[in-house]
Amino acid sequence: HVQLVESGGGSVQAGGSLRLSCAASAYYTNSMAWFRQAPGKEREGVASIAAYTRKYADSVKGRFTISKDNAKNTLYLQMNSLKPEDTAMYYCAARGVAQLSLIENEYPYWGRGTQVTVS
Repeated sequence: HVQLVESGGGSVQAGGSLRLSCAASAYYTNSMAWFRQAPGKEREGVASIAAYTRKYADSVKGRFTISKDNAKNTLYLQMNSLKPEDTAMYYCAARGVAQLSLIENEYPYWGRGTQVTVS
């Protein structure tokens, strides 16, 4: 069983930056991802990482960067040039398959989320 704990959310003005972190309790995390869900909207994939490969949603390309510190088993999401439409609850997800994916139901392990508000 993998436990995921997100941190780093907060309130920021448009154009600002935040860095989210996700600490994983186990090493069964061959691919990980960030998802987000805004009020009244479905959860959407933001960025995924597997080994040295990355995948981003079109809406965040060039602004967000996903990375992972394997020694600390911690996932990060650096978010720059934030926009009001980035406001959402951000979730970390993990799975054992080492393959990129932004599909929600392909991830069995989830954190509880961290709120990002951009005004």
